[in-house]
Amino acid sequence: MPGWGLELSPERVLSEMQELGLVATELGSAGYLPSDPNELRALCSHYGLAMIGGFVPLVLHDPAQRRQTLADTRRAAQLMGNAGGTEFITSMVASLDWGPRFELDAAGWDHTAVMLAEVEAVVAEYGMHQAIHPHIGTMIERPEDVKNVLDRSEVGWTFDTGHLLIGGYDPLEFLRDARERIVHVHLKDVHLDKAAPVFAGEQSIMQGVQNGMFCTMGDGDVPIAEIVTELEMTGYDRWYVIEQDAAITDGEPAPGEGPKIDVLRSIEYLRAINARFTEARAAS
Repeated sequence: MPGWGLELSPERVLSEMQELGLVATELGSAGYLPSDPNELRALCSHYGLAMIGGFVPLVLHDPAQRRQTLADTRRAAQLMGNAGGTEFITSMVASLDWGPRFELDAAGWDHTAVMLAEVEAVVAEYGMHQAIHPHIGTMIERPEDVKNVLDRSEVGWTFDTGHLLIGGYDPLEFLRDARERIVHVHLKDVHLDKAAPVFAGEQSIMQGVQNGMFCTMGDGDVPIAEIVTELEMTGYDRWYVIEQDAAITDGEPAPGEGPKIDVLRSIEYLRAINARFTEARAAS
């Protein structure tokens, strides 16, 4: 995104992920990693990383865009699925240029449910399954948006802890409302006071990130420890993805510094949660 900040090279990012002990990655933004599935698989393999899948913006509510939506779905599923990915993370955008969200009527939500089923059928051809992603600034932003989809579709969900909280849906409440629908997890912590201007439309998401809206695990307002513990207690055994949006606006960090330090702190925080959970389970 123009103006976001410095984009570190894929080689640096993937090598730092490997050094931190991460074992897989999502695809990232279009064009960042190779667009040929064989090249993508080879690059990830070089750094000891599996391809999980990735985030795909789609227009689901507009019947006039059905053909384009299914073509976009197939293109993304071919790349990710043929590179070993299994998680097709659908983001329901108002438009492909990320125009502002608006309220849908019942007919719009009904068409959305039809499209989610069609997307599911396409991605399954490539060994993937779909996980709808709530996200600030999209058509699924607020609790009523989430519930409109839950009520109409059997689609699986990406449980994004940060975006749910910003949109006004307590992630622990969502976990209890829809545990059986969670097939993927994005762990994200957020400073709600810094996110409030974004939710109110006074700042862009980019401005919010540059102001430190998202933060290291355990430093923000998301109850990460409670969420992870409850997921583990209820048998969740799929991916946890550390999502820690950052904006590098003061030059390229020296080797070993920069976002890598924040990610390491988040990993250490998650390991401490795991240690406490393992100890409690052994004691019981």
